[in-house]
Amino acid sequence: MKVLVIGSGGREHALVWKIAQSPRVRRVLCAPGNAGIARQAQCVPIDVTDIPALADFAQRESVELTVVGPEAPLVAGVSDEFRRRGLRIFGPSKAAAALEGSKVFAKTLMARHGIPTAAFEVFDDYQRASDYLRAQEPPVVVKADGLAAGKGVTVARTLDEALAALRSIMVERIFGGAGDRVMIEECLSGQEVSVMVFADGEDLVPMAPSQDHKPVFDGDQGPNTGGMGCYSPVPAMDDELFSEALERIMRPTLRAMAAAGCPYSGVLYGGLIITEGGLRVLEFNCRFGDPESQPVLPRMKSDLAEILEAVADGRLDQVSCEWSDQAAVCVVMASGGYPGDYEKGKEIAGLEEADALEDVVVFHAATRREDSRWLTNGGRVLGVTGVGDSLPQAIERAYQGVAVIHFEGAHYRRDIARKALVPSGG
Repeated sequence: MKVLVIGSGGREHALVWKIAQSPRVRRVLCAPGNAGIARQAQCVPIDVTDIPALADFAQRESVELTVVGPEAPLVAGVSDEFRRRGLRIFGPSKAAAALEGSKVFAKTLMARHGIPTAAFEVFDDYQRASDYLRAQEPPVVVKADGLAAGKGVTVARTLDEALAALRSIMVERIFGGAGDRVMIEECLSGQEVSVMVFADGEDLVPMAPSQDHKPVFDGDQGPNTGGMGCYSPVPAMDDELFSEALERIMRPTLRAMAAAGCPYSGVLYGGLIITEGGLRVLEFNCRFGDPESQPVLPRMKSDLAEILEAVADGRLDQVSCEWSDQAAVCVVMASGGYPGDYEKGKEIAGLEEADALEDVVVFHAATRREDSRWLTNGGRVLGVTGVGDSLPQAIERAYQGVAVIHFEGAHYRRDIARKALVPSGG
């Protein structure tokens, strides 16, 4: 089988890496990919949002399965166009991808179907939103309605922080049209956990849960990022909580989407929080997590390509997914200044040494090659994943990999997964 992966980040490298291991797959293509991905797949220079060009390429190359990594092409309708042309694709329709593309759509759906989440209000007028904020007791959460690359959420501890976030979204328009509407939510406290499931509109097959680290600095300090690291499994999510996540949140959401006339097929990703009153939904995403994929996929014992095909064909009830008992930890190495301004083109040393380490996998998120040199090419540059028989061992191996890689201004958190080693999770 010939498989096309759409995207260019660490998530897509993890997908390519895992798909290429399948005996069902003879060739992997990636559009547009990156320099690291190019070692395992043929990269083709097509932008992820150029849907006609992607579909033309898949037709011309007789691609038998396309797997969509990022959310932007899904929200733009790439799956609809592929299916219209009779091309097999893994990923939700444009209507179903609104679960991530519009936080207001997702919240309204949850409220209508009794899916547990935070209380919220929606505003399309800056002054009304500002007046509402002034009447609230911090902390509060301010969210841009549309896609903002994982950076459109501010947990405001003070009124000034909340008003600044609102102004940046609705007045300064830092996220463009994604800020036409804002949602202001109650701030829930507890440990966050990512639960991803494969879904084909009716059935689901769960993946191993994971926990992301969004803030840029140690101790969960500083602005939110696309994710600075992740680990799996999550001790705070025991079997009982995991069952609650599936039965009270993920399955009801699939039923709600079907009832809304947009059956959900692809990866349904629940960003959940463990509160004193039980699990609540913080957000839904319509694709594999990034960096969640980097520790989760190395723990998958089953053939990923077989599961992706089953989802695309609507026969998920015929497959299952096995998981390793091992732990995996991914540490993101980012450019200095990320998630703000940063420079590209810094030379990367030590990749060969890291690749040679036992139970360490380096996923490239934003790299390029210039002659024989590896160079940085974005904010999140690498995801260094360590695998071990325990979380402490996986942490140690991930940081062993990080220690041998160097580039000017490299920034990474030094506490990824450490909270999992504290009995209270604090």
